[in-house]
Amino acid sequence: MTEFVMSEGLADPADLRPAPSGERRRPVWVVPDEVPAIVPRAARFTEPRWVAKYRWAALAGDLAAALFGVSLALVVRFGAQINLGYVLLGAALPVAWLVCVALERGYESRYFGTGPEEFRSIIRAAVALTAVVAVTSYATKSQVARGFVVLAVPMTCLAAMFARWLLHRQISKRRFLNRCMRRVLVVGRNDQVTTLRRHLEERKTDGYVVVASCLPRGDAFEEPEPELLGRGEMDILKAVDEWDVEVVAVAADPELSGHSLRKLSWALEQRGVDLIVSPGIVEVAGPRISIRPVAGLSLLHLERPSVSGGPHVLKNIFDRIVGCLMLLALTPLLLATAVVVKLTSRGPVLFKQTRVGRGGEQFRMLKFRTMVVDAEERKAELHSLNEGNGILFKLRDDPRITKVGKYLRRFSIDELPQLVNVLRGDMSLVGPRPPLPAEVAQYQIDDARRMLVKPGLTGLWQVSGRSDLTWEESMRLDLRYADNWSIALDLLILWKTARAVLGSDGAY
Repeated sequence: MTEFVMSEGLADPADLRPAPSGERRRPVWVVPDEVPAIVPRAARFTEPRWVAKYRWAALAGDLAAALFGVSLALVVRFGAQINLGYVLLGAALPVAWLVCVALERGYESRYFGTGPEEFRSIIRAAVALTAVVAVTSYATKSQVARGFVVLAVPMTCLAAMFARWLLHRQISKRRFLNRCMRRVLVVGRNDQVTTLRRHLEERKTDGYVVVASCLPRGDAFEEPEPELLGRGEMDILKAVDEWDVEVVAVAADPELSGHSLRKLSWALEQRGVDLIVSPGIVEVAGPRISIRPVAGLSLLHLERPSVSGGPHVLKNIFDRIVGCLMLLALTPLLLATAVVVKLTSRGPVLFKQTRVGRGGEQFRMLKFRTMVVDAEERKAELHSLNEGNGILFKLRDDPRITKVGKYLRRFSIDELPQLVNVLRGDMSLVGPRPPLPAEVAQYQIDDARRMLVKPGLTGLWQVSGRSDLTWEESMRLDLRYADNWSIALDLLILWKTARAVLGSDGAY
């Protein structure tokens, strides 16, 4: 990666001279009034091959999903007696589906491989298609069988989401090999460039690779890095052309804003390069951020996190219904586990422990017993061998764990009795890890925010490393969830939890 120092323009060669030794010029972010006469390369307006392939694959997947949904609905609803009208409707629905997905930005390259935004576009397209069919049916006074629509659209949506998930997995594998990446030029001040670059590259599945950085005149990286091969003094636009950049990422900087940023966006638009601006806000999810026009300005609004009211009522209803269904479905497993625990070791089947819930209220959390009866008394002997994160006691080869307990912990079966806590209202299916009173006593002021929501049977900590996380990482994930939770996020975490449990990642 090479660092660039942006000049004030290209007209005066003096602007390209380095600053005198020891002199620190005031950083000025200025884009030339007239865009330099640099003819963009033809490739600049040609999409990378992987983008075109991904779009065609997405189109094929959506079309196949629509054909599957329509065919299934026709067969289930009408059997062998399908009249011509429904054949024509079945032929039109796949086309309408593709149009709805396109209108919901399901084929925009900036969303390819991102996951959540692609899935949201599919869901919005399903809602839009249902509305189109309903309005068209009402306007033309045609009698469309509701059973056909109710089956065709949801099955199309599910099949399309499955197809996108397969595509997402394929592109994620390629991005771990540094393929199918977007080349990024980062612009900003020293510390901001470093932070933004780290965030862009910490998850390869997002598809960003920083190839160059652009600092204001006089700035320099405090800690030289091996990949800094040299320093040229070039303009942002020349850096874009030189490094064949696809995305320019601007870190929050008061010197590069307003009219200068606007002119930069125009120049990048001519080159077919995307511009993204980091507002410098961390750990805030997209649904809480919105852009609203006020007095001719586009202002960034941060919504307050949902800590009460309607959303929490819906979450409680969701927890009780899904928790009850899971408890009924897992009853044979729970009974079999209880028998095995009772027959293989002395002591009670269930282990009850005091934990702290929402608002600091304490409750008795249930688990299958996986340790010997005198485990708490023997804990002091093993304290010097602690492999946990400093505050929590964890030991990978804990001698107090029974033979059966190792398997119960590996696949998180020991946690299943907490479904009873969910039905009682002490816990949620998804939430922060339920803390011990001793842990809460060590919380900082900001850490107490994690108790704005109920603790969960699973959570971001469960799908991000489980016992392998440090205390700071675990706390950061819990706070992120407390500030940004939603039903959609809960569903995603439940899905990832199943994968983490089957893989027994970080469980001991």
